[in-house]
Amino acid sequence: MLKLIFESHSFNKVRDEYPKVRDKIVSVIIVTCGVRDYLRSCLDSIRKQTYKNLEIIVIDNSLNQDFSRKIVKCYPEIKIYSESVNLFYSGALNKGMRISKGDFILCLNDDVVLDKRFIQEALKGFFNDAKVGMVSGKILRSDRKTVDSTGLYPTLWRTAKERGYGFKDWGQYEKQGYIFGVSGAVAFFRRKMLESVKIDFDYFDSDFRMFYEDLDIAWRANLFDWRAYYIPCAIAYHIRGGTARQGEGIDKPFARRYLSDELHLDLIKNRYLSMIKNESVFDFLVHMPFIFFYDFLTLSYILFFRPALLKKIPLNLRYLKSVLQKRRIIKNKRRVG
Repeated sequence: MLKLIFESHSFNKVRDEYPKVRDKIVSVIIVTCGVRDYLRSCLDSIRKQTYKNLEIIVIDNSLNQDFSRKIVKCYPEIKIYSESVNLFYSGALNKGMRISKGDFILCLNDDVVLDKRFIQEALKGFFNDAKVGMVSGKILRSDRKTVDSTGLYPTLWRTAKERGYGFKDWGQYEKQGYIFGVSGAVAFFRRKMLESVKIDFDYFDSDFRMFYEDLDIAWRANLFDWRAYYIPCAIAYHIRGGTARQGEGIDKPFARRYLSDELHLDLIKNRYLSMIKNESVFDFLVHMPFIFFYDFLTLSYILFFRPALLKKIPLNLRYLKSVLQKRRIIKNKRRVG
């Protein structure tokens, strides 16, 4: 069964090995839809990083050529790729990863701002243990007082849960240690891990588009014996829902109230895709009462508040053949490995 591990660790090994990292390229991949001035604030924070060996890649899903030209003019050091169709978050990150050169890859929402020491501090997590493939810093909301994420894990009802989500930060998450996974908003990866868990050409599952893609890759990484680590002094600030939600839903709880029908369907679909791909039969049976209880609440909400979705939910069945094939691939790769 899946276990969540939060533990402290000596950094003697980190101090010995960390100087070697200064020659390593960190690829920073940012996905943007060109909403508000989020991207400019994000890029400004990357310019100020104390760690300088960076490759900055922007995947532009805005479908607006003028937007890309303006960004390149202001930030000539970046590589920007404009898309003719919206690749969504998973597909855009996959493209960025495939063209990137870094030994470590930092994936960002454009509504994130990094503390100037974020990359320098977060990199230390990878040198804590050769099997650390994911690192999370302390991610706060834009008010800089509320916790957005200090790590990701699957709940009893198999939703994706951010540790500390929505609580005021009073120093309760100052201990570094192992976690289950990292939030997709600020996800730092070791390339070696990404290459070992990818399926065909996908690192993140492109069928997910957005939502649960971070839990899915973390779950898969754990199946391949990779670990995630939390570094509290690596700090970032995130506008929760800055791109995906309607304006009034920014930084508010119960996100589904503010999602379009299309994205709401992704939210429902991706929870099940992540379970089908990664959950053992035994664990599914153990968690079945919790899973069904959550399903009952979800369907009740849809019935009373968004009944139009009921006719669209069966459309998600078209993903079943693909996800079962991916489950077999994961199983075979684990057996060979």
